Amino acid sequence: MTLDLQTADTLLAGLLAETLSLGYAERPVISELSLELPRGEMTAILGPNGCGKSTLLRAMARLLEPSAGRVLLDGEDIHRRDTRALAREMAILPQSPIAPEGITVADLVKRGRTPWRGLFTPWREEDARACAEALAAVQMTEFAERPIGELSGGQRQRAWIALVLAQGAPLLLLDEPTTYLDLVHQIDVLALLRRRNREAGLTVISVLHDLNLAARFSDRLVLLGRDGLVATGAPWDVLTPANLQTAFGLAARVDPDPVTGTPMIIPL
Repeated sequence: MTLDLQTADTLLAGLLAETLSLGYAERPVISELSLELPRGEMTAILGPNGCGKSTLLRAMARLLEPSAGRVLLDGEDIHRRDTRALAREMAILPQSPIAPEGITVADLVKRGRTPWRGLFTPWREEDARACAEALAAVQMTEFAERPIGELSGGQRQRAWIALVLAQGAPLLLLDEPTTYLDLVHQIDVLALLRRRNREAGLTVISVLHDLNLAARFSDRLVLLGRDGLVATGAPWDVLTPANLQTAFGLAARVDPDPVTGTPMIIPL
């Protein structure tokens, strides 16, 4: 169904997918999906391998053009937006990004400031401050002069997260941001994003695999299955035994987490 876009409030709600169909060559992945993701929330996209989580995120990030439908940001088709202006609104961390050979962590993070600088714009104090704060936020300051290629997978991932934070966009689209991170750093990164969300109103949309961490740190979940959207809404509304069975073929209990009270999935 087409989302109701008649009111100005709805048009300015944030990121919307309207009857979106996506695929690669002749292989359809998502068909006629409509979805509203308001600003100011932490949203996690969940689902089994191959259901289209990353494909959906790529389309919302303008990295993949839909075969039908459209993606709107504040009521405007993202494919009609100026590229630099869009980069000031939206920062993207794709899955398994590749850094130029020999680049240091500091130089990688500096690239996050590109949307705010012209060809001949000198490096400014605000650029340096944004990069320093981003490195500190992911605990990578001491690695600033290290080449990316010398880092562990988890350290590289934190460097990429620092880049998108340095970009200073109010909307982040992150494809598996906790990949390669051990459990402690997974929690650190998600807690950092949560703080930025709560303190600065940062909107974060991530593809995640860990259902319990997604439930703990997200305001909204989008659960996909092999046949499309299974459910979207608050964690307790989405992570039900019936929905987990539909999406994953998983028999499970869902109990309150004894620490946070958020849904905790217990496979049977």
